[in-house]
Amino acid sequence: MLSRRSVRVKVMQLLYTQDRDESITINHLIKSYHPYIDLSYELFLFSLYVIEQICNCSTEDMIKRHAKHLPLDYDKKFTDKLVTNPIISSIKTNSYLQKNFEKKKFESKINKDYPIKIYDAFAKSEAYKNFILEENDSQSLKELLLEMYRFCRQDEYFNEVLEDSYYNWLDDKSLIVGAVKKYIKGLPSDNEKMFEEFIPDSETVDEFGSELLKKSLNKKEEFMEIIIPVLENWDHERLAIVDTILLRMALCEMMDFPTIPSKVTLNEYVELAKQYSTAKSKEFINGILDKLMKNIEGEIEAKSGSEEEST
Repeated sequence: MLSRRSVRVKVMQLLYTQDRDESITINHLIKSYHPYIDLSYELFLFSLYVIEQICNCSTEDMIKRHAKHLPLDYDKKFTDKLVTNPIISSIKTNSYLQKNFEKKKFESKINKDYPIKIYDAFAKSEAYKNFILEENDSQSLKELLLEMYRFCRQDEYFNEVLEDSYYNWLDDKSLIVGAVKKYIKGLPSDNEKMFEEFIPDSETVDEFGSELLKKSLNKKEEFMEIIIPVLENWDHERLAIVDTILLRMALCEMMDFPTIPSKVTLNEYVELAKQYSTAKSKEFINGILDKLMKNIEGEIEAKSGSEEEST
């Protein structure tokens, strides 16, 4: 589920945390990496839980509509098929998934009134009204649920629920949205553990992210000795903290992750600078990394040439 870019962001944030608090040791930071990574998967599960709770509100809505003294035609036709449909039912009856919800204590993380508020707002939409009145096949059902999820992402209460429980919601939003949509599209499924397919893979988390964090920490002085001469007129002590961290991480990739093309690394960190640092950081990071990349390539060529001469 996690991309290398997502992992880079998390490594950057951990390095920033240590820079702001010198009492945080390298060992403590390394130990906090995996729990920090796990929050993304937990947020994915929590999103499914919140969607289930919103859909549950349709049953109470049906009861109230049918109990009206003078029900409208729409009230008479209203059903709770938002929650009794095969897709949401497969979430509600999935014992493995529900055990995860209970283990994570999701029930305690959500204000009980919020799913009702979100549901009530969505219930006024034309998409939902048409869904209630029309016959629904598998495709139209998925389209409605995806439309509801789109509506939720624009709803203040939905975002408040996720932000209050998981501070990584804003950073991981696009990642989680993609995973939830893919999961919904894959339902119903005979594979009750399909949700585990979204657990971050070890290659991205361990072989890349964990090593990037460790080397960026342990080789900090070595990397800064290479970076500082390239800064020319820039005083490294006055650089934006995020810029310095991004330069260290990028240099680490260029030197210690040979399977990642240097140009890819450069472009990735320029994008991170644009998103997380100052207005001028994009150009600055691009210029410094371009020089570092050329210096590294030059050293590799020189070393290769000297080895050929010796043979």
